[in-house]
Amino acid sequence: MTILAIDTTSEFGSLALAQGVEILEVVSLHSREGFGHLIFQQIVALLERHGLKLADLDGYAAASGPGSFTGVRVGLTAAKGLAEAHGKLVVPVSNLLALAYAGEGELRAAVLDARRGEIYGAVYDAGLRPVVEEIVAPWPRFLELLGDRHVTFVATDFSPFRAGVVGTPFEHAPVVTVSRALAGAVAGVGARAFAEGRSLLPEQVDANYVRRSDAEMMWKET
Repeated sequence: MTILAIDTTSEFGSLALAQGVEILEVVSLHSREGFGHLIFQQIVALLERHGLKLADLDGYAAASGPGSFTGVRVGLTAAKGLAEAHGKLVVPVSNLLALAYAGEGELRAAVLDARRGEIYGAVYDAGLRPVVEEIVAPWPRFLELLGDRHVTFVATDFSPFRAGVVGTPFEHAPVVTVSRALAGAVAGVGARAFAEGRSLLPEQVDANYVRRSDAEMMWKET
């Protein structure tokens, strides 16, 4: 299968084109203003470099979050819209699962900065099965959930978390830093899902925010 993977969940976005498990190309994108104004031209340019058109794609994989609420929506909407137009299927891929896929170790503690003094985190085994489910929580709480497990931390940037492990049982735990261009890992997870028959119709795909938006939380409190 020829799959297009999209990740616009942070200011460091990316695209990836894959045939099966082979990654043909990864395109790194950076935009603090979001990707709605450039994502489609970048997709077309990527396909043209490989002699392909949108109709030639067999499916889409899209990073579904957690991440920027607007960013998550842009990538998912692009994948769902293109899939709908061409009668294709979509695989939504958790950013934390993509981190674990790109990492290594028997137990992979994938972490992302959620700001507000919190992190997004989850633990997966080497087969990418969840051991600690995805959560948004203060760093000390996440470490409590790890218990006495011997984990390898996986992140695109571990520096925001490093001070938080000092003086804890995880101070000397191994750390794997993976590329911020996560679309390659999204494509890898997506290819596996397609092979296992776990792809979805576009209308079945939803975002994986983990944490509610500010607007929703304020509405709930009124």
